[in-house]
Amino acid sequence: MLSTTTTKPCSCYPTLTLSSSSSTSTSSHFQLTTHNNNKNNNNNSKLLPSLKCPRFTLSKFTSPASLLLSRRKQTHIRALDNSNSSPTFAQPVSVKIPFGNRQILVETGHIGRQASGSVMVTDGETVVYTNVCLSDVPSEPSDFFPLFVNYQERFSAAGRTSGGFFKREGRPKDNEVLVCRLIDRPLRPTMLKGFYHETQILSWVYSYDGMHPPDCLAITAAGIAVALSEVPNSKTIAGVRVGLVGDNFIVNPTTEEMEGSVLDLIIAGTDSAIFMIEGYCEFLPEEKLLEAVKLGQDAVRVICNEVDALVKKCGKPKLVDAIKLPPPELYRHVEEIAGDELAEVLQIRNKIPRRKAITALEKRVLTILTENGYVSPDQNLATPEITPDLLEGEEEDEEVVVDGEVDEGDVHIKPISWKPTPLLFSEVDVKLVFKEVTSKFLRRRIVEGGKRSDGRSPDEIRPINSECGLLPRAHGSALFTRGETQSLAVVTLGDKQMAQRLDNLEAVDEWKRFYLQYSFPPSSVGEVGRVGAPSRREIGHGTLAERALEPILPSEADFPYTIRVESNITESNGSSSMASVCGGCLALQDAGVPVKCSIAGIAMGLVLETEEFGGDGTPLILSDISGSEDASGDMDFKVAGNEDGITAFQMDLKVGGITLPVMEKALHQAKDGRKHILAEMSKCVPPPSRKLSKHAPLIYIMKVNPEKVNLIIGPGGKKIRSIIEETGVETIDTQDNGIVRITGKDWSSIEKTKTIINRLTIVPSVGDIYTNCEIKSILPYGVFVEIAPGVEGLCHISELSSSWLSKAEEVVKVGDRVDVKLIEVNDRGQLRLSRRALLPEPEKQDSGEATDDNLWPNDRSAEQPKDKISASKAVSSSSSSTPQKKVYKRITSPSTNKEGPKKGSGKALSSLLTNQDDSKNSSKVATSVTAKDGSLSAKDLMMLTGNREVYVKEKLVNMELQGEGNQIHVSKARLPTTMLIVDSNLLFRIIL
Repeated sequence: MLSTTTTKPCSCYPTLTLSSSSSTSTSSHFQLTTHNNNKNNNNNSKLLPSLKCPRFTLSKFTSPASLLLSRRKQTHIRALDNSNSSPTFAQPVSVKIPFGNRQILVETGHIGRQASGSVMVTDGETVVYTNVCLSDVPSEPSDFFPLFVNYQERFSAAGRTSGGFFKREGRPKDNEVLVCRLIDRPLRPTMLKGFYHETQILSWVYSYDGMHPPDCLAITAAGIAVALSEVPNSKTIAGVRVGLVGDNFIVNPTTEEMEGSVLDLIIAGTDSAIFMIEGYCEFLPEEKLLEAVKLGQDAVRVICNEVDALVKKCGKPKLVDAIKLPPPELYRHVEEIAGDELAEVLQIRNKIPRRKAITALEKRVLTILTENGYVSPDQNLATPEITPDLLEGEEEDEEVVVDGEVDEGDVHIKPISWKPTPLLFSEVDVKLVFKEVTSKFLRRRIVEGGKRSDGRSPDEIRPINSECGLLPRAHGSALFTRGETQSLAVVTLGDKQMAQRLDNLEAVDEWKRFYLQYSFPPSSVGEVGRVGAPSRREIGHGTLAERALEPILPSEADFPYTIRVESNITESNGSSSMASVCGGCLALQDAGVPVKCSIAGIAMGLVLETEEFGGDGTPLILSDISGSEDASGDMDFKVAGNEDGITAFQMDLKVGGITLPVMEKALHQAKDGRKHILAEMSKCVPPPSRKLSKHAPLIYIMKVNPEKVNLIIGPGGKKIRSIIEETGVETIDTQDNGIVRITGKDWSSIEKTKTIINRLTIVPSVGDIYTNCEIKSILPYGVFVEIAPGVEGLCHISELSSSWLSKAEEVVKVGDRVDVKLIEVNDRGQLRLSRRALLPEPEKQDSGEATDDNLWPNDRSAEQPKDKISASKAVSSSSSSTPQKKVYKRITSPSTNKEGPKKGSGKALSSLLTNQDDSKNSSKVATSVTAKDGSLSAKDLMMLTGNREVYVKEKLVNMELQGEGNQIHVSKARLPTTMLIVDSNLLFRIIL
């Protein structure tokens, strides 16, 4: 006959064996392997499962959730090797599952058949492959499930390669890390406690069509793969995205639809509860968000029901027999040893003293239960059981044999005082149980006493203090402190070259002009740890804070800076990501960024089951949770926004999901908390400066002809580098649309750069002034001036100086730099420049004439005698060598005809020109002819000139007249020194 005994080769994993004198099998489900014991020649038969073991059959229909509160002994088993049989695989299965307003194709059994579970999911032309594998040997038990998730987007899925130096995919990008977190967070709560086999989920994007995002597809694919695998879990998980376009919610929108959406919500859960939500929106009210969550939950329920039907068809049996839970009595022993002291320790308000006290208490409990042994009070009160048949046959005169002495015949043992055996437990079990008992006592204190560890009520916010301008050289800085959580936020402003380049499937060349980087060193919690590349948690928290602040930033047109925010966590006791939101908002204001409004963030907690702690069963919502409440609670719900709406949110659960009413209560309580925090932020001392720091760079934006952008860059960037080196600016950024951004430390360098770029990309316009232009060549009739690289214009000799010149070399030479004004662009695009137009006018000299009412532009109207005409001529002739201000004088007689000239009655202008100084061949340029009283209008004079061709001294001179009303300007005409224009009774004399 076989007798079963239990041996413990390892304190953590007892092995079930059978001891027998024969090697016969006792069950159709087990097979005994026999080996010889050299000491007593007894055959020990180890129990191994047969192919009909319930592990492979009955366990498939066993409810995994029922094993959470029961302890099962671990049995080390392995499959029997049948070398004669060839490996067999399940037949491929493919089904279509509703996925919003379309269907996705789910295939299993075709690819990755050696994995515990594998699935290929297709949405449109986006294909995601996901598999699940688990280790053969369990790892050391811990309070953290050994789940590892990796998600990778292959560039070949979009038909390209990486844009970096290494063309092979390397370490995960930030976007891939965020998707890993989206997969991990909803799956982890569904894993059964006591299962310690390392589990790995690998997901790849093998095809991407640009329309159907792969992130929610990867969440659903991972949930299906786990459900089909041997990993024991409680529920099937699926994930969807919800967008809001106008007033319409869209489940799993395309990338094109998401461009017009004001909401990006990702929700994951089961057919009955929500496990994870994360999203970003533009000041969305709580009511709208709840509508989106409800719609998403309905879509998740449909997917989960379809997946459950697939699992029944081709799912593998779960390894529920591998679950090992601590002994149930260990919970009672830990409470007996440390219950009273633990209740007192949890009342310590400060984090570090409370943590040290809990650590010391845990160490004492471990010493008792793992080394010294523990005797329960119930064992001390118990009496030893005496077998009745030993006492019935005993007579008074019968000799009693003491312990250890043997007499022939009947042997009776004298009952003596019974000593209980001390109980010993494994260290791992004690640590797990101690943590759960601590969490239980913390919950009880909150529910029964209404007070948390730091003495706050459930909806009370910790004290808040904030200050700005701590760092003198930073462009903006703020220190935000809430209780024992503190964030030092620093803002740096820069040009586009400081923007972060994104290299993912969504866009080949995309740049982020705003990004927030979150840093959580181990010193922030008073510990020693690794410092290096950012962890997945740091990337996730930074992205959440970044997207919470993004809706309040100005557009690039209004504020062309690239903005970087660093959140350095200097202290942490919960809600450090929300402290980054508050500190980052204050730092942006201190840097002079014109934000639309202030943003605050808060983390909400939850005690779901309150009945076992003396409550009425209503879930208890906690505002502004601390670190211990996050670790021991059931929820971590982060919400950021202002008084009117939400900009970002993230919820993680540690229990079997929550319902919409619980979420609604948490959202409204979070809104009250945000209002309080915003009011405290407004009391910041010192307040934000709200202006650009003197250390921030200056950015000037200009628009040039897009066709001439290449002239700024030059061959191989040679020209733009030379401009930067010459002017001292930091960067010059050009765009194909002609936008040029100049970044520098001071305005002088920016002005120099602006001038050079204007010259390079010049579009000549009459009236423009060009400074510091080089004279390239000199000809008899003038000089050629380079107003821009490769752009030259003619400055006629008459436009070089306000005095008469016989040759241009009298005032300039080749290589000189002058300032010129563009006065004409002819039909052939040739430029005519003037230096004289920018020179100061010569001083006015007294002509010796009496000033009367006929002198103009002094606005006089009196008559002047004719005998003074010659005197005026003499003054004009004698002053030809000295430049004088132009004086226009009109001589009339009392018989002046007020009606003015009649059309067609004037003689040709050439016959009216009289040279009053034939002895001199020098000439000047008549710059204007003016008639004050309107007797000679612009129209009249232009009629007299005919085709603008005037003969002076029988020489044809081109003449251009420009005028309006009574003002007439004559240019491009070389006229004699003194010229009289006579028309009927009018006599005009021009003195140059």
